[in-house]
Amino acid sequence: MQKRQSGRNGGLGIWGVVGALAGGLAAGAGAAHLLYTRGHKYGLELRPARPEPVVPAAPTPEDFEAQEPGRGRLAQRPEHIPHKGWVDIFWRVGASYFGDRVGFVSGGVTFFVVLSLFPTLAAFVTIYGLFADPNDAVARLYFLYSVLPTGVATFLSGEMQRLAENSNTQLTFTLLWTLSLSLWTANGAIKVLFYGLNIAYHEVEKRNIFKYNLVCMAFTVSGLGAILVAAGMVVGVPVVLGLFGLTEEWAYLAPLRWPILLLVYVASLTVVYRFGPCRQRARWRWLTPGAIFASLLSVALSLGFSWYLQTFVKIDSYGPLAAMMGFLLWTWLSVQIILMGAELNAEVEHQTAIDTTTGTPVGMGERGAVVADTVGPRRGNPAALAFTLKHAEALSDRLMKRRIRTRTPPPT
Repeated sequence: MQKRQSGRNGGLGIWGVVGALAGGLAAGAGAAHLLYTRGHKYGLELRPARPEPVVPAAPTPEDFEAQEPGRGRLAQRPEHIPHKGWVDIFWRVGASYFGDRVGFVSGGVTFFVVLSLFPTLAAFVTIYGLFADPNDAVARLYFLYSVLPTGVATFLSGEMQRLAENSNTQLTFTLLWTLSLSLWTANGAIKVLFYGLNIAYHEVEKRNIFKYNLVCMAFTVSGLGAILVAAGMVVGVPVVLGLFGLTEEWAYLAPLRWPILLLVYVASLTVVYRFGPCRQRARWRWLTPGAIFASLLSVALSLGFSWYLQTFVKIDSYGPLAAMMGFLLWTWLSVQIILMGAELNAEVEHQTAIDTTTGTPVGMGERGAVVADTVGPRRGNPAALAFTLKHAEALSDRLMKRRIRTRTPPPT
């Protein structure tokens, strides 16, 4: 019995030692783990030093040129872009017409333009009536038939004739009222136009409300003032020259007003494209392609639309309604041309990787303009058909997933 008892005691002693060793090892391992993971909080660092994360370098213009040579990624000016680059540009411009809803935005601008038309005409007749007979202004606006389609010019002349017949010599209050109304309605057209320019440049309006309204009102006042001054000069210059006996000389100088008017229109569009979008301002040379494109296309539109109205539309049968509809359609198409000029400028900037903004050249991602901080896809890339940058990312993800599915081998 004593031997059995002693054997049992000996056995318990061995297992106790084993348990103690196991517990000690577990405790040591736990302590080591805590020191490894939490020791740095108490000044005891046992973990190996982690390597600093390598930040990928921003792509340079040379990188884009190496990936897609011969497409103008290093173009310093629009005229340096080769033929392949212009194909890419017009490919994206065509897609942006539908994606940026150019027709819908132009409809909003047209609404406010028509709303401001009659107050502006009334203001012109009122200002002219302060110095001369208002009916004489209508007779001298024959130049409208050379600039605008015949139906549109007839409509505007008829409205001015009606306003002149109803005017009187006491025009001070009428002048203030019509100018205020024309400013308010024209300001709405400028705001919608700026909205369309932001869409064309893939920008979001970030200017504060005071600065935004100040810029819009400045463009509104400048635009209405330019229209009134231009109309006054066209009407008043022949009268002044006639007083000095220079009527024959004016007959030789009169044709020069059309090239001058075209140059003024190009300069005006360039200013709108520079200051309208909410972005870091682009250099002037990156704004002239769209301005020239829109100006020449506007001239072609006026000639073609005039031929269309004279050939296919019977204005005499429908009366003032046909003239009004013709003016609406012509204005809508003209605004679309202006917005497409902005689309062209945006895609021309999008074609090059060189900094196109003002100031000291900086790297991509730091220029303050979406089209300057990114590079547009080429024609062979399906993303070139994407309507917006967000749509382009979604389209790229879908194409990548489709490619992965097609490359996955079928199960055996």
